[in-house]
Amino acid sequence: MSQASSSGPKSSAAGTSAAKRRMAKRGARAPRSEFSVKRPLLFVADAMLGSLARKLRIFGFDTIYFGEGGDPELEALAKKEKRVIITSDRRLFEHSEGMGLRAVLVEGKTDGARLRSVAKQAGPGMTLSLRGRTSRCAVCNGELELIRRSDAAASEIPPKVLARHRLFFVCKSCSRRYWRGRHWDKLRRLSYSLDTKDLT
Repeated sequence: MSQASSSGPKSSAAGTSAAKRRMAKRGARAPRSEFSVKRPLLFVADAMLGSLARKLRIFGFDTIYFGEGGDPELEALAKKEKRVIITSDRRLFEHSEGMGLRAVLVEGKTDGARLRSVAKQAGPGMTLSLRGRTSRCAVCNGELELIRRSDAAASEIPPKVLARHRLFFVCKSCSRRYWRGRHWDKLRRLSYSLDTKDLT
């Protein structure tokens, strides 16, 4: 039907040629990966990395700990929620990447080495700093919110803790209370020990 257009054969041919050039140009362009779009990093950790999952939550990263279930269920969850799989299982890592999923093969024996390994592979969108970052619940991965001191006093927080600290948080999901005690100091030192400038 294009040949019957009132624009005539020459115009039609020119239009077709231009369309082909546009299609060729689009075809030559590398497809943009969905992971190249800036969005908060979401993780799912396999059953061997429970401690790492808790650390990532405290550093503010939404991290599901996949303690039960097989690799196919883990990969299905990662695909559905667009999560990065973190695993120390090379076979799972290679299979996930073969499916087009984003995965990180965790290296190292200590929490510091493993955090560095994840950050280095996750890319420049990930920084391991506690400054200006809201932690998540280390137990259930829920969001934390700051609560008033009076609300903290009405809970089961020991009086000595109330007297020693100013900031208190509650998990929106499981209602656990948090404060920045000695454990926080250890995490802050861990954060400082990680040279994040070399991760990108």
